[in-house]
Parts: sequence; structure tokens; C-alpha cells
Amino acid sequence: MPKGGKKKGGKKVVASLPPSDEEYDTGDNWSTASVLSEDISSISEDGENGADDTTVVENFEDKLKDCIEGISQKSGKGRISCIETMAKLLSKKYVYDFLSYRKVTVSDGLLRCLKKGNGDEQAASAKCLSLLCVQLGNEIEDDFKEVHSLLLTILADNTAPVKARSECAATLAMSNFLACTDISVVDNTMLALENIFKGSYRKGDKSVPSHPQQISRLHADALSAWSLLISIAPTFSVEKKIEMHLSRLSDLLESSDVELRIVAGETIALLYELAREEDEEYEGEDICTLCATLKNLATDSHKYRAKKDRKMQRSSFRDVLRAVEEGDEPDLAVKFGKECVMIDSWSKREQYDSLCQALTSGVNHHLQENPVIREIFGLGPPIPVGNVPPQKVSKWERTHYNAALFKARTKARSKHRDKRSVVMNGGD
Repeated sequence: MPKGGKKKGGKKVVASLPPSDEEYDTGDNWSTASVLSEDISSISEDGENGADDTTVVENFEDKLKDCIEGISQKSGKGRISCIETMAKLLSKKYVYDFLSYRKVTVSDGLLRCLKKGNGDEQAASAKCLSLLCVQLGNEIEDDFKEVHSLLLTILADNTAPVKARSECAATLAMSNFLACTDISVVDNTMLALENIFKGSYRKGDKSVPSHPQQISRLHADALSAWSLLISIAPTFSVEKKIEMHLSRLSDLLESSDVELRIVAGETIALLYELAREEDEEYEGEDICTLCATLKNLATDSHKYRAKKDRKMQRSSFRDVLRAVEEGDEPDLAVKFGKECVMIDSWSKREQYDSLCQALTSGVNHHLQENPVIREIFGLGPPIPVGNVPPQKVSKWERTHYNAALFKARTKARSKHRDKRSVVMNGGD
């Protein structure tokens, strides 16, 4: 069943559209927003209408300054409004020069809100801190130690609001991914995340736990955050984590929550990819049972599930099933401006999805302008506006080149697969 070599199966390469802000923001996120938030769209419109670039930048920075000052006000609603607006601004534009002189002020202000605020304020502060890491990368590492400790405390606190704990999980992963060079800190973070999502593993009597939806979503967020960190973990750590969790993650496929099932399936695909980097024939403990479960989820037609959930689940688990059975990988071209980045592994897919979660509709701008993000995907320094990337090939050339590669891979594998088929049939 495992791959005899990496397969991309000739899947269609399409442009990827970043998610809208509304896809991740809850409906009440902007109910208390001040006029600051309304000015974000006007800044974009000025730029599109040909306003002077310097004026647009100054207006943008003035709004950020107002937000930074506003997070120290007495009104809780006012602080939340300023934090959410600042997060919106940071996701839309790369402003390293502006933030590098204010990183201590901003991080200290958000830390105070994280300590003293209610659940909504803690959640907004954690999200904004995540975006601060996206903007500054590992330059924020030394200033983030106290924040990191507090995030871990809130995540582990069963009495803390679930919304805040979920955002803390995502921020811990993003800060470790972008702004941490200490392996021991990353290991501790992964352990804290494991302590959350393993609450959905089967109980001692083999029964599947039943959780409220918000708790299941917390477990899904923690698992997604853990997957981001394992995508960059050293080999010795990956092997240990696979041994501890791969067989148990199938428990989560029985969850009543569609999001947790999908995240579990994609994490399983990621772990198989990482395991097969060291051993091409890796199968795990019971790959046959796992594949049967994945196939059922990929063809699920139960009417008691919402139609949207069934469609989303089937689409995801078709990819996961091919990954486990054949070693199939994602094959997606993300186009932004005049450039394109290939998402050709489950590790890259997890990293891209996590950045989309943090940046929402601003992800394309950061792919163009943010050196931290560009380095992750091997894009090199930002390309000046108006320049065409070097070595750009036409769509016709790319299509025929990929077709030739696919044909060559198929021929090279055929003999190996035939031999493996004989061995498997003989064992029966």
C-alpha cells in the first residue's frame, strides 16, 4: 500500500484563492469596532484610485498608531475594538519598518490585555500577537518569552474561555514556527498541545468521548497547531511523535465534529509523508483498517450530516486516502501577482493553511512583500513592482513538462508495483 516513490497523480493545478476575512472572523468580532475599522477600506480605495503613495502609507500608519495608543484605554470594549482593528491592519500590509521601533510597546500592551482581559479580549490579543510574529519573524523572539509563558498557561486552564484557548493554541504554533530557535521550547509547546487534543482519544473502555462542539473545535485547533510544528520538527522528534500518536489519531476520525475529523485525517496524511521520507515502505500498525475507515469517510453519504459537511469531508478524505495508500501529495499552484508558489507536500500545505488562517485575505500581499513568509516557500527576496520573475515559463511549457514527468514516474514505478502486488497476493 505505501508508495514506491512520490506520486502526484496528475491532479489539476489551479490557482488558490485566499480565504476572506469573514471566513475566519466570528459574526460578533466587529460589533464594537470604532470608526478606525471603517477607515481600513478607505485606505485601500485611496490606493486603487491613484492617491499619492506617501499619503496612503501615512494614513495607514496613523491608524496603527491610534490602535496602539487605544489598547491602553480603560474601556474594555474600546481595547477590543483597537486590538481587532490593529490585527486587521497587520494582516493587510507588511509594515516591518514601522513595527521594528515599536515592537516592545506593542507586545507589552497586548500582554497586559492578555493578562487582564475577558475571553474576547484575550482571544483578540492572542491573534494580534500571532500577526506581530508574522511581521517581525525571529526578531521578536527575545521579547516574546513572557508572552509565550502566559499563552501556555491560558491554553492549559480548563476554566479559561474556549475561544481564548483556541487562539492561544494558534498563536503558540505560529510564534514557535516563525520566531523561535530553541528546540526545547518548541517541544514543550507541542507537549502542551498534545495534552489538549488527546482529550478526544478513546477512553480506557475504548468508547469515543462525547464533547460539546466548542471543545471539539478546541481540540481541532490544538491538533492543527501541533501539525504546523511537526512539519518543521527534526527527524528524531518526528519519529517519536509518530510512534506516540499516529495509531491514536484514528480515534479522532470517529468524532462527531466534522472539523476535528478533517484535521485528524490531514494530520495522518502529514505523518505518513514524514515517516516515508525515512522509510518508503512505511505502513504503520494497521494500514488496512485505517484505509477502510478513510474510504468510508471519503464516500460518506449519511443524511444526518449536513450537506456542506459531507461535501467538505469527502473532498478532504479523498486526498488523505490517496496519501496513505499511494503516497500521493498535494499539487496546488498558488498564484499571487506575477508569481506562483507550488504547494507540493503535506508539510507545505499545513504551513500555507496556517498562514491563511492567520492572515485571511491578506495572505497574497504577504507572499509578495514579506521576506519572512517568502523564505518559508523559497521565493527569494521580494520582487519590485512591475518586474517579471526570472525564468518564467509559459503555461503550455509547464503543462507539457509536468505531463512528461508524470509519464516517466509511472513507467519507473510499474515494475516495482507489480513485484509488490505479487508479494502481497502471495501473502494472502
